[in-house]
Amino acid sequence: MSEAILEQPAAAATLDRVVLRLRPALDMTDEQFFLFCQQNGELRIERTAQGDLIVMPPTGGATGNRNHEINRQLGNWTKENNTGAAFDSSTGFKLPNGAERSPDAAWVRRERLARLTYEQKEKFLPLCPDFALELISPTDKLAIVQAKMAEYVANGAQLGWLLDPQERRVHVYRPGAEVEVLENPESVSGDPLLPGFTLDLREIWEPNI
Repeated sequence: MSEAILEQPAAAATLDRVVLRLRPALDMTDEQFFLFCQQNGELRIERTAQGDLIVMPPTGGATGNRNHEINRQLGNWTKENNTGAAFDSSTGFKLPNGAERSPDAAWVRRERLARLTYEQKEKFLPLCPDFALELISPTDKLAIVQAKMAEYVANGAQLGWLLDPQERRVHVYRPGAEVEVLENPESVSGDPLLPGFTLDLREIWEPNI
């Protein structure tokens, strides 16, 4: 895979995120981290495999509209296909490497969800989604989002899309394959994992606001 896994430097900040390094001073249990996220519901919080917290405020209008359109299209297909469940950016996933991530959109096969208990489904799902999508916002660093996509695939994702609206590019991730970069596509197909699902990118490149 040509895009290497990179970790965001600890104790660093950009305009839209703050990274807090907790270990060894503090090491939250899974239950404590879940409660911490619930108490700060206005923020999107992730945790790296090293225990660092990544705190992100709400998105801007254009990014929020793009997220809505992506999840609308994925949700509509999911309802018709009925072989899995779709999740938006508010959903946390605990990956096998210990990281807790919240993709902008995700999909999980129903047979995998059936193995989880009611209690597990009510908290961060203890698995890596089969499909994960990340949408780059204007203040995101490309290398950081590329690292997240590589992490999803390394932890079991079968398909990943990284959408870059500013450059109008889609980076396609699959296990055991080089990252494919599509230049200014009008759509991208989820076959064979998401049979029949095609994401129309025209309203992603030009949000309807």
